[in-house]
Amino acid sequence: MIRVLFVGDVVGKAGRLALKAGLEPVVDREQIDFVIANVENAAGGFGLTIAVMEELDDLGVHVWTSGNHIWDKKEGIPLLDGLPNLLRPANYPEGNPGRGWCVETTATGVKVGVINLQGQALMAPIDNPFHKVDRVLEQMKDKHPDLKLIIVDMHAEATSEKQGMAFFLDGRVTAVLGTHTHVPTADERVLPGGTALQTDVGMTGPYLSVIGMKPEKVLERFLYNTPRPFDPAKKGLEMRGAIVEANEDTGLATSIRRVKVPIG
Repeated sequence: MIRVLFVGDVVGKAGRLALKAGLEPVVDREQIDFVIANVENAAGGFGLTIAVMEELDDLGVHVWTSGNHIWDKKEGIPLLDGLPNLLRPANYPEGNPGRGWCVETTATGVKVGVINLQGQALMAPIDNPFHKVDRVLEQMKDKHPDLKLIIVDMHAEATSEKQGMAFFLDGRVTAVLGTHTHVPTADERVLPGGTALQTDVGMTGPYLSVIGMKPEKVLERFLYNTPRPFDPAKKGLEMRGAIVEANEDTGLATSIRRVKVPIG
């Protein structure tokens, strides 16, 4: 058996503090073999920078995933070509920097593939993730014929689209784990074909907030219907995510459970 820890969207400095405080104890206690974390919001709540990646580099995360906010800080975009284990959604059009999938290896020599996708519903136009994932799976298997374990970060707004992707890939990947909404869902399960699903694993960051931002700024936007700058919150730190246990011979999940680690 192999255990994969997937950490939800790391939001701002508070999220980085939560990740640094919460990750090692969970990895040790749960005997985690492979770690994935979404960092599209890690720099000030929007995007990524070189300094932030240097800060997080020694935490033992095998693969970093992202989403639509990965483009928000232009100084971080070169990282997409520079770091082979930093992903952006695979279904952005060809010609964009970076890559949408990779294969890394555990300390015991087990290969784990990771695919990053982005949804279409209620989000900016992007290529169809259902069509794209079929092509990505073909590419992965061509380059790594022995690959069994595949984790998908489905970065999307609509719960139906995330659940739909899990059923579309049931039996073909180990897990489909949702990100983007920053609100953890309680629908974790293993589908009939052996693919684990959680619609959204939640965020890693300040939960005394509105999806990571100070409530007063968000409320101003709701009250007055005019733009307001968001300000990342700092209180109520938690690391959220999911642990997927899988059979390394078949690549199919045997269990999934939510992770909630209060910090301080």
